[in-house]
Amino acid sequence: MKAKNLTVLAAVLSITVHAFSAEKVSSKIVSRNITYTVDGQKLIGTISYDKSIKGKRPGILVVHEWQGINKYAKQRSRDLAKEGYIAFALDMYGDGKEIPRSEAKAMSGKIGTDFPLIKKRFNAALAILKKQKNVDAKNIGAIGYCFGGGIVLNMARMGTDIKGVVGFHSSINTGLTAKKGDIKTRILAIQGDGDPAAPVEKQQAFLKEMKENGADFSYIIFGNLPAHNFTNPESKTYHRNEAQMAWASMIVFFRSVFK
Repeated sequence: MKAKNLTVLAAVLSITVHAFSAEKVSSKIVSRNITYTVDGQKLIGTISYDKSIKGKRPGILVVHEWQGINKYAKQRSRDLAKEGYIAFALDMYGDGKEIPRSEAKAMSGKIGTDFPLIKKRFNAALAILKKQKNVDAKNIGAIGYCFGGGIVLNMARMGTDIKGVVGFHSSINTGLTAKKGDIKTRILAIQGDGDPAAPVEKQQAFLKEMKENGADFSYIIFGNLPAHNFTNPESKTYHRNEAQMAWASMIVFFRSVFK
């Protein structure tokens, strides 16, 4: 078992080096805003792709942190484009806005617990992504950070029919619990062991829920990481090594689910 773990770790490290050195390679990344409407609410997302790549390729939705569709979510859509995907950073709050941190708890709580609304806004963004000229509509995934991680996990709980979702330092317990057979997509969740938003009892509850559901899931917990938002370089709790490992793990995951 130890040898197997070391082999997997070596593979992930190799991909990490490749992924981050690839940023130095000149690529033709295009990013543009797309405005759409759900129940009268204007939403503004950002689509990113490499225009030098021809033909169909998988698409990935990006769900933002609790302050709304910020530059980090948009940057992640561009990073995914560099990996060869077409990525759409969607808008869960409306008007393409980033809200102050002082308002984030209330807004994320209001939107994040309105499960019918989440489903409508996620599916509207999904429909836009699928309609993009070079998107392979049969190979779609989604990633989310913090609040957004909770969104993609909840979409999995609500039976979204896409290939896989990845939640980074997610809100793993949201009040929505999947029943056996509800989850149809593969799941990867990544967290720090000392995440104050996901203490041990919540981690255990998440594991129990996934196992009882029979979900196809992986749960990576970084040891000795007492931080919630460890992936955003602008966060005070940013941990570069773990952030790179988490991104590389996501790449491995999507390579396995997109066929």
